[in-house]
Amino acid sequence: MATLGLVEYADASPEVRAVYDDIMSTRRTDWINNFWKAIASDPATLKRTWESIKQIMAPGGAIDPLTKELIYVAVSVTNQCGYCIASHTAAARKAGMSDAMFAELMAVAGMANETNRLASGYQVEIDDRFKT
Repeated sequence: MATLGLVEYADASPEVRAVYDDIMSTRRTDWINNFWKAIASDPATLKRTWESIKQIMAPGGAIDPLTKELIYVAVSVTNQCGYCIASHTAAARKAGMSDAMFAELMAVAGMANETNRLASGYQVEIDDRFKT
């Protein structure tokens, strides 16, 4: 259960409903997921987070939408956010991710985490060639 509960559309303030409407319009959906409902208890956080997500995850940037979702899944796995893993895995699948891509992504994320911990633990100095 969400710490402060979920703000359902019917119970939302006009400010929260405006953000919910924008989410549904932008995402071409007829529902609001629990993440947005949970943070809607603080309308300023809801609005700020939605505006940032909408800008960063929008198509048309230097990184295509599928790659953005794959990055989001990898970071979510690393941060152990079960909700974000589920949400962005679904979005990545919608954007074209195959089972093979998911498996390879998990291998890369796992390897990166392992070598990151080794480099940190061994306190490896950064090579001069990497600094140029």
